[in-house]
Amino acid sequence: MSEWKKFAWLAGIFLVAYFIPMDNPKVANAIQEAFRLLQWYAREHTLACVVPAMFIAGAISTFLSQASVMRYLGPRANRLAAYSVASVSGVILAVCSCSVLPMFVGIYTLGAGLGPACAFLYSGPAINVLAIFLSARVLGFDIGVVRAVGAIAFAFVIGLLMALIFRRDETARVEAAMNMPEPPPPKRRLWQTTLYFLGMILFLVFSDWFNTNDVTITMKDGAVIEANIRYKTTETLDIQRYDESRKLMPRVERLRMEDIDKVAPVPSLTMTIHGVKWYLAGAMLVAVLLMVWRWFDRDEIKEWMSATWDFTKMIVPLLFGGVFVTGFIGALLPDEYVAGIVGGNRLVANFFASFIGMIWYFATLTEIPIVEMLRRLGMGKGPAMALLLAGPALSLPSILVIYKTIGLRKTIVFCALVVVMSTAVGLSFGALAG
Repeated sequence: MSEWKKFAWLAGIFLVAYFIPMDNPKVANAIQEAFRLLQWYAREHTLACVVPAMFIAGAISTFLSQASVMRYLGPRANRLAAYSVASVSGVILAVCSCSVLPMFVGIYTLGAGLGPACAFLYSGPAINVLAIFLSARVLGFDIGVVRAVGAIAFAFVIGLLMALIFRRDETARVEAAMNMPEPPPPKRRLWQTTLYFLGMILFLVFSDWFNTNDVTITMKDGAVIEANIRYKTTETLDIQRYDESRKLMPRVERLRMEDIDKVAPVPSLTMTIHGVKWYLAGAMLVAVLLMVWRWFDRDEIKEWMSATWDFTKMIVPLLFGGVFVTGFIGALLPDEYVAGIVGGNRLVANFFASFIGMIWYFATLTEIPIVEMLRRLGMGKGPAMALLLAGPALSLPSILVIYKTIGLRKTIVFCALVVVMSTAVGLSFGALAG
């Protein structure tokens, strides 16, 4: 970082601290909500998802040969194969936009083409089988189908357009990669490397397995409430009730824990797996440790840890800063206000839904109850689709990391493509769906 950039950061922090109107109740509440979101992210998401993703990224840069990445995902790789692999990666990686970032940085640093890397970056969080299934069940079959088809098509198109727009930069990257010395032959067989990465990916998937937060609450006065938990502390429980048709009601209620007798999760396959996720993740961790012990030497492990630490230093501060800012902005824009902006199926409504989705942070699958709530408040079907296509793939934290990795121009174009395409599909879908 140049001295001018350091000065700009310090000056910006100083000006915010100096002028922020702390006496304003909305601003004070927004700051509190920002810290609450950051605390939730640290407690519920960082150790279970971001940290494993860092180790995977470090392993990618250490143990995957550059030649292999260039062969299958490089600028001169077979386009159909490269974009097919990158575009359906979300079927395996049930992770959010923040968690796919370290892996994106890893394969891009090794020489993956900008197009396939961007296709992977979009598809990782967007093409999630469970998310698509739940979208169809909760929001409607048509929304689930269009989301599935649209997400795969988006990954292809966005990747191809990024490669086309920045083809000169890609040519320079190819030439630089070709001039690098040949890497040494791999020390392990392909099946060993495959099992090693598969074990780490499954640990990531299980450790961050989705909690539906659908519960049955029994109050001490005997009342029974079917609800979805929005936020929980030791003293209070923020919930949204389900109505008789199993639709989320828009209003968020706050219950006191002292008034609650029992909270029981609603049975489902997702919650069954969630109940044993740490056993499954633990089994994967033991398998990975055994493989590392038997197949890797000490110098390789040190190099892996060093690469993981380098990714952590670069990515984690940006993620935490982005989550904090997202929580602050989200508190200033209440759900009712957002729903009012994206009501109907106007072009402006679809654009705002795409733009809000681009900067708003969604943990894995949380976009579904949020969209359901916004629809209850008046959000149109088109804007709902636009938000579902733009939201999981991008967020303010991820944008900061993408900028750090590929630069400002490429980041702006990538975000613009996501917003424009989401807006167009949302507008078309809204018109057809009525």
